Amino acid sequence: MAGSAFKPVKFGTDGWRGIIAEDYTFDNVRACAQGVAAYLHDCGLAERGLVVGYDTRFASEEFAIAVAEVAAGNGVPVYLADSAAPTPAISYHVIHRKAAGAVVITASHNSPQWNGFKYKPDYAGSASPEVIAELERRIAEAQTTGAINRTELSRAEADGQVTRVDVTTPYLEQIERLVDLKSLRAAPLKIVVDSMHGAGAGLFTRLLGGGRAEITELRAERNPAFPGMEQPEPILHNLQGLSAALRASDADVGLATDGDADRLGVIDEQGRFVTQLQTLALLALYFLDVRGERGALVKSITTTSMLFKLGKLYGVPVFETPVGFKHLGPVMMRENALIAGEESGGYGFRGHIPERDGILSGLYILAMMVELKKRPAELIDYLYSKVGPHHYDRIDLTFQPDRRQAILARLEDGPPPTLAGSRVTEVDTLDGFRFHMEDGSWSLIRFSGTEPLLRIYAETSSPGQVRQLLADTRELTGV
Repeated sequence: MAGSAFKPVKFGTDGWRGIIAEDYTFDNVRACAQGVAAYLHDCGLAERGLVVGYDTRFASEEFAIAVAEVAAGNGVPVYLADSAAPTPAISYHVIHRKAAGAVVITASHNSPQWNGFKYKPDYAGSASPEVIAELERRIAEAQTTGAINRTELSRAEADGQVTRVDVTTPYLEQIERLVDLKSLRAAPLKIVVDSMHGAGAGLFTRLLGGGRAEITELRAERNPAFPGMEQPEPILHNLQGLSAALRASDADVGLATDGDADRLGVIDEQGRFVTQLQTLALLALYFLDVRGERGALVKSITTTSMLFKLGKLYGVPVFETPVGFKHLGPVMMRENALIAGEESGGYGFRGHIPERDGILSGLYILAMMVELKKRPAELIDYLYSKVGPHHYDRIDLTFQPDRRQAILARLEDGPPPTLAGSRVTEVDTLDGFRFHMEDGSWSLIRFSGTEPLLRIYAETSSPGQVRQLLADTRELTGV
C-alpha cells in the first residue's frame, strides 16, 4: 500500500467496520493487526500475548488468521480461537489468559456485507477513546508505509508463536460462577432461543440442557447471508419468526442474540417485543430489588430514564455517557458499577467484564423470572408499579453522506417550542441532539458511528405518544 491512496481506518462506537472487499480487505486488516502489535510493544505488553477470535460472518476465520500471522510476525504470542465464538467469550479469555488484549473479527449486528475489527485491551472491555487514538495512529503508519511483518500460520504454529485455544469453555465456566444454573435447569421453563445465525448458537442449550428447562433453538446454523433479516440485530422487525413461535406455543420467553452474541433481545410470552429500555430497567431492578445488591448504574444517553427513577428509589447513583461501551466501560470500572447498559441491547455486569454480554443478560432475565415466578409481561407490570409506564421506539433513516452538514445545520438552528404537544424544556448535545420535554418525555437525533444512518429515539408515557414524538422529531431533520 505504500505510496498509494488509502482510506484511513477509523474506529466507530466499537471498533472499525467496513464493507467486505471494498474497504474491509486483507491489506487493511493486516494494517490494523500491525498497528495493534506496535501498540503492544510500545506499551511493554507484547510478551503477554494477544487473543484473536472471530464470529460466523463471511471469511471471519480467514481474517482472524491474517491477524494472527501479523501478530506472530511481530513477535507477539497469539491465542487463536479454534472456532467462532461470542465476543464476550473472546473478551473474557483476555482475563483467563492474563493476555495483553484481544482482537475480535466481527461486525456485530451490521448487515451481511460488513465485517469488522474490534480491539479489547487488557481489562477485556471496549477500547477507550485514548487507546483508539493510539491504535489509529499506528494503523495509519502501517497503511502509509506498507511495513507489515507476517509469519505464515503453519510456521507460526510449528514455532509455538500461535496456539489454537478453546475460548468458549472457560467463558461458560465463568458464567456458571455468576448464575445459579442449577435452579434454572430445575425450573419448568419453556424457552425459545433465536441465535440469528450468529456466534451464540447452541450456548443456552449447553448451559441449561439436561434438566426440566425446555429449549427450542431457531436459526442456530451458520449462514453468513443472515437470511430473513436486514441484519443480525435482535430488534422486533428481525425477530418475526421468534415472535410467531411464542404466539404459537405455550413457551414462557423468547431470547435472541445478535451476530456476535453481545446483545440481547427479549420476546414475552404473548409474542410481544420487550424493548431494550425495558430490558435494561428489568435487569437493574433484578439486582437492586430481587438480589438486594447496591452499586452505581451506568447508562448511555440513548437508553431509559427509568434508571434515574430506580436510582432514586434504591438510593444508588446513576451515570450517563455517550453511546458505546468505550464510554460506558471506563465509568463502569471507575465506579465498580452494578450494571451498565445501552439502547442497542448491550448490558454489562459487575463481577464479569466491562463489556456487553448477550448470553449472560438472557440468563439473568431467566433468573428474575424464576425467582419472582413471573413471565416477562408480568415482570414489566412489576417494573411499572415502581417507576410508572415508559414506552420507547426508534427509527433509522438512511441518508446520502453529502447531506450530513445540511442536516446538522437544520438541527443547530434551535429547538422547536414543542414536540408531540409537550413543551421542550432543554436540549443537550452530549451525543447528538436530545430534546427534554416538560412531561418527562425525551427524544434524540443521532448519527450512527458505523453506517450512513440517522437514528431517532423517543421515550414517553404511551405507544401513541411515542409515534407522535418520533414523527415530530423526524420533521426537524428534513430526512
